[in-house]
Amino acid sequence: MNLVIVESPAKAKTINKYLGSGYEVLASYGHIRDLPSKDGSVKPDEDFAMDWEIDPKAAKRMSEIAEAAKRADRLILATDPDREGEAISWHVLDVLNKKRALKDTAVERVTFNAITKSAVLDAMAHPRQIDMELVEAYLARRALDYLVGFTLSPVLWRKLPGARSAGRVQSVALRIVVDRELEIERFRPQEYWSIEADLAADSPPFTARLVKHTGKRVQRLDIKDEATAMAARAAIQSGDFTIRSIEKKPVRRFPSPPFTTSTLQQEAARKLGFDAQRTMRAAQKLYEGVDETGGLITYMRTDGVQTTPEGIAQAREVIGDVFGPAFVPSEPKYYKSKAKNAQEAHEAIRPTNIARHPESLRLESDLQRLYELIWKRMVASQMEAARLDRTTVEIETPDGQTGLRATGQVVTFDGFLAVYEEGRDERQKGAEPEEDDDSARLPNLKEGAKARVEAIRSEQHFTEPPPRYSEATLVKKLEELGIGRPSTYASILTTLRDRGYVRMDKNRFIPEDNGRLVTAFLEQFFGQWVEYDFTAALETQLDEVSAGDMDWKALLRDFWSKLKPATATVLERQSVIDELDTAIGPFLFPDKGDGSDPRLCPLCKSGRLHLKASFKMKSSFIGCSNYPECRYTRGFGAGENAGEETGGDRDLGIDPETGQPVALKIGRFGPYVETPVPGEDKPKRSSLPKGWSPATLTLEQAVRLLSLPRAVGVHPEDNQPITAGLGRYGPFILHAGTYANVADIDEVFEIGLNRAVVLLAEKRAGGFKGRGASTAPLKDLGAHPETGDPVHVMAGRFGPYVKSGKVNATIPKGTAPEDMTLEIAVPLLAARAAAAPAKGKKAPAKKPGAAKKPAAKKATAKKK
Repeated sequence: MNLVIVESPAKAKTINKYLGSGYEVLASYGHIRDLPSKDGSVKPDEDFAMDWEIDPKAAKRMSEIAEAAKRADRLILATDPDREGEAISWHVLDVLNKKRALKDTAVERVTFNAITKSAVLDAMAHPRQIDMELVEAYLARRALDYLVGFTLSPVLWRKLPGARSAGRVQSVALRIVVDRELEIERFRPQEYWSIEADLAADSPPFTARLVKHTGKRVQRLDIKDEATAMAARAAIQSGDFTIRSIEKKPVRRFPSPPFTTSTLQQEAARKLGFDAQRTMRAAQKLYEGVDETGGLITYMRTDGVQTTPEGIAQAREVIGDVFGPAFVPSEPKYYKSKAKNAQEAHEAIRPTNIARHPESLRLESDLQRLYELIWKRMVASQMEAARLDRTTVEIETPDGQTGLRATGQVVTFDGFLAVYEEGRDERQKGAEPEEDDDSARLPNLKEGAKARVEAIRSEQHFTEPPPRYSEATLVKKLEELGIGRPSTYASILTTLRDRGYVRMDKNRFIPEDNGRLVTAFLEQFFGQWVEYDFTAALETQLDEVSAGDMDWKALLRDFWSKLKPATATVLERQSVIDELDTAIGPFLFPDKGDGSDPRLCPLCKSGRLHLKASFKMKSSFIGCSNYPECRYTRGFGAGENAGEETGGDRDLGIDPETGQPVALKIGRFGPYVETPVPGEDKPKRSSLPKGWSPATLTLEQAVRLLSLPRAVGVHPEDNQPITAGLGRYGPFILHAGTYANVADIDEVFEIGLNRAVVLLAEKRAGGFKGRGASTAPLKDLGAHPETGDPVHVMAGRFGPYVKSGKVNATIPKGTAPEDMTLEIAVPLLAARAAAAPAKGKKAPAKKPGAAKKPAAKKATAKKK
């Protein structure tokens, strides 16, 4: 018997069908071991020995695998074809050897880039041994991450209140976000004017922009004030214009290569609004497949852009069939990978069968949309280039003092644009336009023709700071810098959010105060370890390990020899906060430009502001040296409100509903608002939610806070009230003792009944709260095709299940409730109904210790 080990049960089920009865395929369910989250799991003094711990959930599975291995003639490790997959195979083999489950059993390693019958069978015919160089690269990476985390994090805990953790790549990604915020805060808007004119030259009107004034070339930001703009307008108005030249230039636009992990995450964020985790979850399901036909896409963790000859041939055939021969280039397009590590440069992400059109599939929404994106990108990558005619028209006065330019382009052949066009990231306002931004069509014009001015438009603008990073642009930046690897991007971004170092606003990363302080601390005391070049160089060294060009323990020894003494030095420092206050003082207290002291307390007018830390409150802030007489405080961001009074008590006004005064107060646990309640001794109070600044707090906001909790409605299942409020752990909704978090404070004021019911159902699906805690469905699948009864996905005590009428069927392990469809549910319900005993034939439960009696048989119904 041949025993095959893969990661997921879905993958195991599909591969078992391909291999037949001579094989048993079992799943490890991902990684089975990890380093325990405690000090001492990596031992530098013992040549970096590592103590691995089997995950409790994996222990039972490994026992089952060990029992199967004892019966097997051959063990085939078929985990994913990347460094992580190689590591899982190594862990499984190591555990089996320690369990003495492999006596004379042959051990082989196989990899396949797609879960299709041909790919799996081909892999089985070409086995190899575990690639120890890839495993050593994994071990080095895991040890480095552990050493940084368990060395720097305790320093942060002891020196910076509120700091959560530091990470080798996480901290550098955070620095990128913080550096962009600093750029934004340092940015000073610059006024500029744009001037356009509508012209006609024995033709329909067309638009041209000013490019020459007083004989000088005009760039985008050259007209800096209204006076210059008006002078330019006057020059255009009085000018006698002639078309000096018309240049027509044929242009070709080429398609982008098929997706890598990074470009898939970026484009899914731009076009679908998916975050990196959501993209990878959907891609994993597409890779594993949703039915017996196997995987829908190739492996989704890859740096490579190349495609197999079979894939290219499929794409060219589909292009010819769907779009026609003109869209098929004479030669196939071959793309070259830019991956630094050739061993990880797998095939690009593409459909396993490109002839499987997106419209022919019926998938869950996320899977359908992502598959369509991957299919279009792959097909477009093998299509002819788009052809365009780009026209530039120069219009000038006879003396050459004033000049206008009109540009336009016309697509003469769609090429790949008939299928797909890559999304673009937001550009900084005031930046020069890209060439293909001018998509306007121009009328037929002739050189030497007189151009008549019909209208002039002058518009004032101000340059804007560079945009904050979105998931797409942050992933792109990490990739450009060579920091991290495709498989790590999703977890990096998630960690930043989970640690509370950043928050998302309109899908943009904004650093929180703690995140900024951690970055400042690391830059001040551990600058080398958060340098972009240092982190990228370390990634290159890890690639050298996986290529067999560097010893992994030599890499660890060199790294540890620098990190350990640096950590000891920082721990000995007694005035870290004071040093930080001095180091980042110019940022915290920027020069006002009027000669006044930027540290002067705006409240008491005599104290000086300093960075302070409260270990009790686990936070850092700006406070006055005259505390406790002066209780001025503010966050330490240097935003536009940094100098405003944020920490002093102040009256906000009168509540228009109650007629009572509303005040902002600063207490020992932070800012809050309060208002008297007639007839009661204590006033009503509410803390300010995360992200709300005391400096900009308005009466309207305070009144809304004090109105909480608010009634959302009654639950449709039990008619019990649902309320929304703000608590110790943030905004929430409450129903029958169950709390569910909501995204932000704004949703507390806006959430409706339907949304609240869904959130509560999802919350209860994660943990059963007792009998009758929730009867709201997690998902409505529609009407049963035979009975017409609704089919629902429900949350139960022992896990999610599907329900229709009086029949309940358990959802198979490994299937998420949100992935259930009517097509999957109906067979489950039918199987459950067939397995249930007929009415009247159910034997009564036996009483403990009771002796068997013949009379008990009389309980069985007679056959008719």
